[in-house]
Amino acid sequence: MYRHIIWDWNGTLFDDAWLCLDIINGLLSHRNLSTITADQYEHAFGFPVIEYYRKIGFTFDQEPFEQISTTFILEYERRRDSCQLRTGAIPTINQIQNAGATQSIISASKQAFLEKAVNQFDIRDRFSSITGIENHHASGKFEVALNWMLNSRIDPEEILLIGDTVHDFEVAKGIGVDCILIYSGHQDEERLMECGTITIQSLTELREIIDYSEAKHE
Repeated sequence: MYRHIIWDWNGTLFDDAWLCLDIINGLLSHRNLSTITADQYEHAFGFPVIEYYRKIGFTFDQEPFEQISTTFILEYERRRDSCQLRTGAIPTINQIQNAGATQSIISASKQAFLEKAVNQFDIRDRFSSITGIENHHASGKFEVALNWMLNSRIDPEEILLIGDTVHDFEVAKGIGVDCILIYSGHQDEERLMECGTITIQSLTELREIIDYSEAKHE
């Protein structure tokens, strides 16, 4: 068993891909740019987010990326309550907690927004730490993950990072921990599987892979 689980938030525990697609299409339509399908979104989305914006048609000739990104996040925060946790999220984190392992969240979301989102579901006490970034422009989370790792005092071999993007795999590899990727609708399965790590469809499947049953723990 792993001694510690690092969770990504958006997509991995929080089911929000549909909302992100809806908002980005609203931004595109408002600027007379072509909207995108769910498949196109999955193929284009990635980190840093500014490159994803370029792939889907934004040029930043008239508006800087920071302005468009801010518009996106304000609309996301306004509508965030319409999203729910992924099916099986709470039973999974409870099972891991009951088995004696610790858990944390590391996200490319702004710290204040991340804290607010986690508190919404009354699960803050399940996590030893919740770490986001200083702004909402989603450039990536490698640096904050590395800082967390340097301060954790946990053997990297005892840590598993669970995420839903190629960036999560890159972060895990960069800090020397194992990684499992879960399909969430943010990136297509083919891109995830190209990472060469375990790729799953659901948190139920995850529980079958990392067995944190109390009997095993005892």
